[in-house]
Formats: sequence, structure tokens, C-alpha cells
Amino acid sequence: MVDIQCHILPEVDDGAGSFTESLLMARQAEKEGVRTIIATPHHKNGKYNNLKANIIEKTAELNDYLKAENVHMEILPGQETRIYSDILADYEAGEIMTLANISTYLLIELPSDHLPHYLHQLCFDIQMKGLTPVVVHPERNSEIMEQPDKLYRLVKNGVATLITAASFTGYHGKKAQRFTSHLIESNLTHFIASDAHDRNKRGFKMGEAYELVKKKYGTDSLNYFMDNAKLILEGKDIHREAPQRIKKKILGLF
Repeated sequence: MVDIQCHILPEVDDGAGSFTESLLMARQAEKEGVRTIIATPHHKNGKYNNLKANIIEKTAELNDYLKAENVHMEILPGQETRIYSDILADYEAGEIMTLANISTYLLIELPSDHLPHYLHQLCFDIQMKGLTPVVVHPERNSEIMEQPDKLYRLVKNGVATLITAASFTGYHGKKAQRFTSHLIESNLTHFIASDAHDRNKRGFKMGEAYELVKKKYGTDSLNYFMDNAKLILEGKDIHREAPQRIKKKILGLF
């Protein structure tokens, strides 16, 4: 199992606060069946700045530490960047990195309460550079939840999305759980990841999420999400299904 969004790097953001906490998180993930984690510390979110070179260095340090502690877990570098207009310029300058530093997939975090006016143009520009923007946890954006056609338009135009395992399994409330289910059913999401920050309040829930996918949607859907995560590590294009609009009468359930 591959987790492509996780805050396991120590002492860089609001995730693991020490190498010991990183170790305990890695052991928890290992128990759930996770064997590879892409570390994605926050960048440019108004509080934390984690540049590509520093992330790569810190990832190497964590891998050495885990190996010394006999934890069979591979940590790869990544970054969760809050959307801003100069992302491409900073990518060209070597400050922004793609998932695993070998893929063409770039994690993008949106504000929680709105969509920036330049979002569609920026996503288009990112794709013109041969990259694919991946919007993380769209189920936490209030404008998307109220107007899911805006996410449909993004996905139809080539953007990928990632939902959080804890949202799908109900740990972020029934509203988020229902919405993530609608996203899966409408082919509006492509990845499930933990977004884990610790072992307890914001833990992995990956094993539970994949079991629920299998129960609700079958083995093909389970393989879809698991394979897409693996394709990131191989530097290959992910699988996609034709996106569908979420019907307004369904949204009435919220």
C-alpha cells in the first residue's frame, strides 16, 4: 500500500514533532499495510515554508533513522503547496517539487472557504508545463461542496483530486463522508491518502478506507485507487474514468 500524502517528516510543520514521533507514525502505518509514504510537508500556507532541497535532505535523514530502527518503510519526498499565483515560477526555480520528485503530479492545497479567481488559469498553465495539478481534500472546501460543478469542470479539464481516508471513513463527520462518497461515485477523485499528521487525532485510516471502498464499490474500485498511487512511484500516468456531475438533488442530503 502506498500513501501519497502524509506529514511524517519531523519538525517541519504541524505533523510529526520529532524523529521519535515519525518512527511511531511509521510503525502505525506499517501495521495498516502501508509500505511506502510520500512525505508532503506544508509549503506557503501562511505558516510553513518547506523548500524542495530541504525536504529531500530531511527525507534522507528520516529514511536513515527508520532503517536504524528496523522499520521497513520507504519515505519519498513530496510537498503540499497552498495555491498561489507564482507556483510555476517557483517550480522553475527549483523550490516546488512533484510527488516523489519523479512524477508529473503536483499537490495543490486550496483555501477552505473559497476557490481563487485564478484557479482555472493556473491549472491550465501547470498542465501546459507537462504537469498535472492534484487538488487535495476537495471535500474540505466549502465552495466545492456547495457548487460541485466547479470541481467537475476542473476534473474534466485534466485536474486530478485526492480525498482523505479519514473523510471517507467518517472521522471528519457525516457531511464530509457523504460528499467523498459522491466524489468516488461520480469519478471526481483519483487518489485516497491519509494526510496523517500524528498517530491519534489525525492518523492514517488507510486500511479502513480501502476496506470500505472494497465493501461499497468492489474490487475494481479498490484496485483503481491502489494502482493510481503505485503509478505515481513509477512516474507513469494514472488511470482515469470519465467524470460525471453530482446531481443537485443528491446535494440536498447535506
